[in-house]
Amino acid sequence: MSSHVYHEIFLHFNWHTKGDLPLLCGELELLTHRELQAKCRRIKGAYLHGLGGTDTHVHMALSIEPFVTISDLVQELKGASSFEVNKRMNRKALEWQRGYGVVSFGKRNLEWVLDYVCRQREHHAVGRIQARLEICDSPNRGGPSPAEAG
Repeated sequence: MSSHVYHEIFLHFNWHTKGDLPLLCGELELLTHRELQAKCRRIKGAYLHGLGGTDTHVHMALSIEPFVTISDLVQELKGASSFEVNKRMNRKALEWQRGYGVVSFGKRNLEWVLDYVCRQREHHAVGRIQARLEICDSPNRGGPSPAEAG
């Protein structure tokens, strides 16, 4: 990437386990998060700021270089994490649903987004969710349309 390019590309991602099964708890959650973090470190131009989630889904805050393709990034993260987790567990323990949600945000909102990402269980427990950051394009998920979510 040219040193003559200024960029601030901050993204929030979320995606769900297949069938919204409550798989991401205990050892499986720790292993999944560890694999997602490791994969982020290996992807050129992607920088993880925060990772969190609940038993059924993950949220990530990242910044990317302009050459990174969002759909390729998500495919790599989902594919590598499920592959590595399943290999380590010696069974098909983790599958992701098709689709994902991605929302861009400005650097000044990074602290707010990180708080939301890292405190997912708390936010869901008290019903204090941000619809815009929960939308996931999957035929198996209900929820508001992008227009309804504002």
